[in-house]
Amino acid sequence: MAKWGQGDPRWIVEEREDGTNVNNWHWTERDATSWSKGKLCELLVGIAVENEAGRCEISELKQVEGEASCSSRKGKLIFFYEWNIKLGWKGIIKESGAKHKGLIEIPNLSEENEVDDTEVNVSKKKGDGNILKDLMKTAGTAKVREALGDYLKALKTEFTMGMILPTKAMATQELTVKRKLSETTLQASSPVALGVRIPTVALHMTELFDTAIEQLYRIFTVKDLVQKFSKSPAVLEAEKGRKFQMFDGNITGEYVELLTNKKIVMKWRCRNWPEEHYAIVALNFVPSLGQTELQLDCKGVPVCEEENMKFCWQKQHFEEIQGLLQLITLNG
Repeated sequence: MAKWGQGDPRWIVEEREDGTNVNNWHWTERDATSWSKGKLCELLVGIAVENEAGRCEISELKQVEGEASCSSRKGKLIFFYEWNIKLGWKGIIKESGAKHKGLIEIPNLSEENEVDDTEVNVSKKKGDGNILKDLMKTAGTAKVREALGDYLKALKTEFTMGMILPTKAMATQELTVKRKLSETTLQASSPVALGVRIPTVALHMTELFDTAIEQLYRIFTVKDLVQKFSKSPAVLEAEKGRKFQMFDGNITGEYVELLTNKKIVMKWRCRNWPEEHYAIVALNFVPSLGQTELQLDCKGVPVCEEENMKFCWQKQHFEEIQGLLQLITLNG
């Protein structure tokens, strides 16, 4: 038995004041389900194939059922994913101009099968147009499998960023470099927090809503309205310094600034982001000829989450709010 302090460092869970899982000893798990749905939609919808007879395109993600996760233990990553996917496709025959629609089903995308062996079933509605079905079964299937391969690569690289943490030696080396670069401004006695840096990006999005500023502002700040557009439980009290939860706890944060009918600033994070990492989201409400333009500025989004963040705001916020506004209008 090794003497105290002389053991193999790979087997030592070193003490840290901030409780970080140094040397990656502990079992940690990150839910990749929400991220995966956004990534699969991004990679699959829009795939197009063409030959001299016709052109086909995957037009929508009809269904994506299942789950995915990534676990870390002793510096190794373990992946689990199991998906049942249905896609809608449409095509046009060049000579006649006839249009046809069909379905692509991927019944079992999982770690048990190689991507090249994953079952991809192509079907078409009754009638002519089998030439388009054949195009999707050959070139289309190949592109679908290629996109599934890209999803798995992203799952194992983008999504896992920050899960394998530096050992104490690596952290100490990074700290030494920091001190050398800033020795003119840092005193030796100053406490320096050790942590894992992640690359981030900034996003800017705009959406025009056919409603008054007051109504749109309420949709973001009144609990009942938030629950209606998100179609899930929410916990919130729109006041500076108050915390909130949305989408059944998948989104959490804190209100930093609220200017009634003008601006909302929040600390904002997804559940699967690196622990304690928040982006800053600013919502600006701008009047525009009887409508309201919402300007979203977001800083500090993890690079690997950029597309998922865009998907979240466009699909789960903007489009759902548009639907809620139509419902409010119909109900008077």
